[in-house]
Order: sequence, then C-alpha cells, then structure tokens
Amino acid sequence: MAMAAFRREGRRLAPLISPRPITAVRSSPLPPTHEDEGPIGVRYISTQVVRNRMKSVKNIQKITKAMKMVAASKLRAIQSRAENSRGLWQPFTALLGDNPSIDVKKSVIVTISSDKGLCGGINSTSVKISKALHKLNSGPEKENKYVVLGEKAKAQLVRDSKKDIELIITELQKNPLSYSQVSVVADDILKNVEFDALRIVFNKFHSVVSFLPTVSTILSPEVVEREAEAGGKLGDLDSYEIEGGETKSEILQNLAEFQFSCVMFNAVLENACSEQGARMSAMDSSSRNAGDMLDRLTLTYNRTRQASITTELIEIISGASALEG
Repeated sequence: MAMAAFRREGRRLAPLISPRPITAVRSSPLPPTHEDEGPIGVRYISTQVVRNRMKSVKNIQKITKAMKMVAASKLRAIQSRAENSRGLWQPFTALLGDNPSIDVKKSVIVTISSDKGLCGGINSTSVKISKALHKLNSGPEKENKYVVLGEKAKAQLVRDSKKDIELIITELQKNPLSYSQVSVVADDILKNVEFDALRIVFNKFHSVVSFLPTVSTILSPEVVEREAEAGGKLGDLDSYEIEGGETKSEILQNLAEFQFSCVMFNAVLENACSEQGARMSAMDSSSRNAGDMLDRLTLTYNRTRQASITTELIEIISGASALEG
C-alpha cells in the first residue's frame, strides 16, 4: 500500500519535478531574497545557521533593552540635579554677562564630551562646534587652544588638533558628579591654562529626544576688569557698596572664577543628561531594529524549513518513481 501511495504522489507531482539533476548545496551563507530564486532543487541556507543568527539577535536585543533601562535610571538621578544647578550660574551671568562674539587674543575652547559611546551623535556635535569656533577665532595674532573633557572628544581631536590641545581630563563621571569635584577641575584649568576668554561647548538637555548644542563664554578676571572700566553693564558695579577690605579688582576676580566653576558644573550635568537621553534613544532604536531583524529571520527560517521538507518529499517520490519505472 505504501508503494501504491508513492506511485500516486509521483504521478501527481511529476510535472513539478525538474528533469535536471539536483545541484550541490549552495556555499553562500546568505538566505534567498526573492520569492523565486534559483533553479528548482537547489538547497539553500540550512535551518541551523538561521537559528544561530536568531539566537545572536535575541541576545543583542536583551543587552540593548538592559542598557536602555540603565540609562533611564541614571537620567532620573542626574536630571533633577542639572535643573537645580541652573540657578547657580544664572545670577552671575546676569551680572557679568555672556559675550560669545568678544574678540580676544587668547581663546580656550573647553569641549565637554562623554567617556563612553553608544549615545548617538552628541560627542561628534560638540567636536564639530569646537572646531568651527577654533577656525572662526583663528588669526595671525590670535592663539586658540583646546581643553578636552571626556574620552570621545579626546579621540577625535587628537587625530588632527593634537598640537592645540592644552589639557585633557577624562573619567570625570567615574564617580557621582558633585560641585566640589567640578570646582577642582575648574581650578586646575585656571591654574594651568592662560586665556582671555573660555568658551565652554556642551549639550544642553531639553528632553530625552532633544538636546541643544550650547556655547557659554567666560572672560578672564583681567578682561572682566577691563570691560568694567570701559563702562557698560559691568560699570554698574560702582553703584554697589563693597564691605571689607577687598578692592573692586579682587571682587571681579572672585566673581569671574566662581562664575566659571558654576557654569562648568551646570555644563557637565547638562551634558551628562543629554548623554543618557541620547543613549536611551539609541538603545530603543537598536531594540526595535533587532525585533525587525528577528521577524525577517523567522520568515526566512520558516521558508527554509518548508523548502527543505518539500525537497526531501520530492527526492523520495522521485526515487520511488525511478524504482517503479
């Protein structure tokens, strides 16, 4: 009875069987991309290879989802501190001003970036703006230097601007960020770098999917004093009463140094928030892409398995027909 069934199936499927011999197994590991690829009887990618790929993609998806959750947890911890730090620098900027277009001889660009990657293009954006500022303020009698915070900006600027880098500080976020920690970094910059104006480049946090590249300008105490003597907004300091034995020059120097440490603290926190928000978005996109890839691999697996079963049936029926013939 079994042979009779084989003969019936062989007669029914005979028009579908190719008269050409079955070719060798395709060596390419890529799955077919069209509905009607290759001649009938060609064996495609094995189901074991597809299963291995599916397993790898699932593992990657688990990692990206975990990284997204970790970034969300860190963002919640930093965001409130960044919003509170805005009240530190705003009064000093209102008093001393922020002059991004001021023309000075010695300009230092402080580029703030992250120490780790997988956070979109926030680091590349900071580096591009820093290079644009460097080019904009270059001249025959002008000096432009870099102060780099973070491994990612360091890796990009060292390649083509190594001679202009004055100071490099990394692993700033290894410990939880605090004002005392950032003030030590600011004091180190003030002691080791000569400048007339500091331009701090960072990413200001707006939301998880939105950050704004920002430049804050801090003048040196000498330039602040010169601007105060020239009048304008800083000339209004003469209307305030000064208690103690400090002179106007000493007060301006203290205010300028404290303004720099406050702006630096806020800039580091804002950039850290932008980093975690960008990492959340990047990991979410990666997880969704992994899901789409899993869907395509599942479809490929089902088609490959079905093609393998059909090929085996055809071979059995052809063998039975050959024995009967």
